[in-house]
Formats: sequence, structure tokens, C-alpha cells
Amino acid sequence: MFLGIDIGTTAIKFAVIADGKIKFQQTSPVRTYRDQQICYQRATELLEVLKVGVQSIPKDMREALETVSFSVAMHSILPWGEGLDDAIYIWSDTQAEQTIATFKQQERASLFYQRTGTPIHAMSPFTKLLYFQQQNRYPNHTHYYGIKELIMHYFTGEFVLDYATASATGLFDLQERQWDAEILAFVGISAQQLAPLVDTTTSFPLKERAAVELKIPVTAKVVIGASDGCLAAYASYIATGIPNSLTIGTSASVRKVTKEPTFDSGKQNFCYYLNETYYVTGAPSNNGGCVLEWASHLYADTPQEFFENLPSALQHSPIGANGLRFEPYINGERAPLWQNEVTGTLKNIRIQHTKNDMIRSVVEGILFNIRTLTEMVHVTEKLSLSGGFFKSEMLRKMTADVLGVDCYLSDYNEPIMGLYYLIYGQQSTAVPIETIASSQEQYEHYTEVFKNYFSK
Repeated sequence: MFLGIDIGTTAIKFAVIADGKIKFQQTSPVRTYRDQQICYQRATELLEVLKVGVQSIPKDMREALETVSFSVAMHSILPWGEGLDDAIYIWSDTQAEQTIATFKQQERASLFYQRTGTPIHAMSPFTKLLYFQQQNRYPNHTHYYGIKELIMHYFTGEFVLDYATASATGLFDLQERQWDAEILAFVGISAQQLAPLVDTTTSFPLKERAAVELKIPVTAKVVIGASDGCLAAYASYIATGIPNSLTIGTSASVRKVTKEPTFDSGKQNFCYYLNETYYVTGAPSNNGGCVLEWASHLYADTPQEFFENLPSALQHSPIGANGLRFEPYINGERAPLWQNEVTGTLKNIRIQHTKNDMIRSVVEGILFNIRTLTEMVHVTEKLSLSGGFFKSEMLRKMTADVLGVDCYLSDYNEPIMGLYYLIYGQQSTAVPIETIASSQEQYEHYTEVFKNYFSK
């Protein structure tokens, strides 16, 4: 049996898979600490949640485990050394905001992006290291790891990192598949302060102490795995045969599985390594389902009431929300703006506008923003969907109509399934897929509204 563990920024997911089918799964929340621009998790707490989660897997499945592998959230950084605390700074930490705003004006910013495929933004470990250097935050001998290295050290005794997760640090030469010496020198560290790098399917023996503590066979092998975004895209690709995918959870991301790395210095798509054959290119947004959750507190007494009434609200306001335009940048924005300071706006509001118009404008703003991302990534046909946003049938249909492409939904498109496919290959058993057809007529209506939607 295979155990996949997906360590995200809000929860750790566990799934036991055999013969391509999920036999057991559970989710455990993890705590994130916020203090103004600082955003972090605790390494000790993360490990404790992970241990309890594995221990709670049914005994017969635990004892039959043959392989364990990991998906992790991208862009984490854990300063490691004697006397340091256990804060893991995650992608949403914006301490480096001013530092990166200055750096982006330099010519080398574009050069570094072209070599790493990581957008120049406060989310990346590169920018945090640059900020730490300027602040003299840590001793010169400090090591810098992340969630994957922490987990691998617990399971195997080694600090080691896969190419996929490394390629989201802004420190990894995508072509050479090694730490970029010039970039490391620029942020004031050496490769010896980072973990050694290996490919995504590299396996390691399980440490005996971890096996005893977790009550799993010491014979189980540990496969290092990859990053959550790359694995979600790969799972969608294998499950549906479609290289293009859209995930809308709290945030959102449009991704494309390709055989060649692709860069755009102007708009700065991301381009990350997956395995010897594939790369994942795409564009992320800060403003996905979290915007709808924010609206649910404004326009209803409870989120449950809001989502129950959402289909009716959308039906009682026409396409274009009677002229209302909502720019959904309430969390700043990554692609295509890469501006933490940008804000959301509601435009053209008049006395005759209704609550239903406002709700429709919020949904349209989210989806029109996604449309800018699909155009940026050159998605022109078929799109695989995943994420909690698409639990709503109305939102699935609206997405297909706004984007003008047929969409497909499968339960087998999560990062853990991507891990399974990465290690075991595509299974012969077909998985169920829901098709959401795009209406050409609706698409044309939305296109008229979309023209100049985000213009000043």
C-alpha cells in the first residue's frame, strides 16, 4: 500500500492508495501565525500533526505500507541553527515586500527569473533571504531549509530536497538542475547552507526511530515527491488527459503541463520542474475562494446561507451585473500584476444596484481575473478543474462560460494522486469525469463585459 501525505498551508492530508484507488483519507488542520507582514508555521507543531495523522491510519493499512511520499506547499523557508526558533515562513509572508520592490528595478531581476522560473515576488525564499541579508537577521552559518527538508529529516535522518520544490525557491537553476551559484552569492549564502538536491522519484530508507514512532514497517521506502502545485497539475493531466488545469481553493492557479520550460519576462509566469519529462508552467492568484468567503460574511448572516442562496443571486442579476465591476485584489495580487499593494475595488455603483448585482459582480470579478491568467498561460481549449470553488454546479458552469472552454472535473486530481502517478505511473483503470460544456452564446456575452474590465 502507498501513503501519500500532502502538507499544505492550512491542512495536512493523508491518503492510503492501493491499485489506483483511495482506501482511506483524512485531513488535519495546521495552525498559521500572523503578525502584520510576518506569516509562519511552527516546525514542531507541523511534525506533531503529521505524526498523529499517520498514527491514526487504520492499523491493518499502516502495517501494510510499502511506500510513503510527500507533497508540500511551495515557497517555505526555515532558518535552522543553534538558538534559532522553529518558525517556517510560508509563501504569504510579505516581510520582503519593500526589498523586492527595489530589486525588481535591477536588470538582474529579469535574468534571475529567466534562470529559475520563479517570479520575482515577496513569496519566494530568494526574496526572504535577500531581506534577511539586508537586516543581518541570522548568523552567517545558518542553514536554510523548508517544509520538505524538515519532513525528510524526520523520516530519513537526512536534510534533502527535490528538484520540483527547489525550483520554486528562486535559487535553483532550472536548466542545470542545481543551486545557482551567482544567485546564492547575491543573497549571501553558499550551497552548503542548503539541502542537497535529488530528483522527485528518489527513494530513501525509512529511519527506524520514525518507523517505531509512527507504527509503520521499517521496510517501507520513502520517496521524496514534489510540490503541491506541480502534483495537482500532473494528477489532473493523468486523470483527464488534459494538460491545462485550474485550481480555485483559497487562492487560485492556472497551470499547464509541458515538455519544455516556458518563460515570459514581462508577465512572469512560473515554470517549475516536475520530472525528467515534464515541467509545469502557470500563473497564480491570491484571490480565489477567499474572496467568495469574504463576500459571504458581507452579504449573509452565515457562510452556509450565502452559498445556499448563491445560485439564486446569480440568476437574479444579468451577465455584467448591471454595470458593476469588481476588481478582486483584496489580498494584493500575484499574476499578472505581482503587486502586494494593489487593492480591490467596486466600480460604477449606483442607487439602483441590488445585493444580487453585487454578489454577481464579485463572482464575475474572480472569474474575469482567472481569464487573464488563462490568456497569459495560453489556455485555448479544455480545462481540468479542481478545488472547493467548484463544489457549486452554478460556479462550474459559469467558469466554463466565462473562459469559453469545456471544463472537466475529476475526484482524482489532488496532489496525493499526482504523487501516486509520479511513482507508479498511469493506472489502466479509468476514473469518472464530469464534463461541463461551455456555451458559445454566454461566452460572447461575457467577452463583451470582459473587454476593458480591468482598465483604469
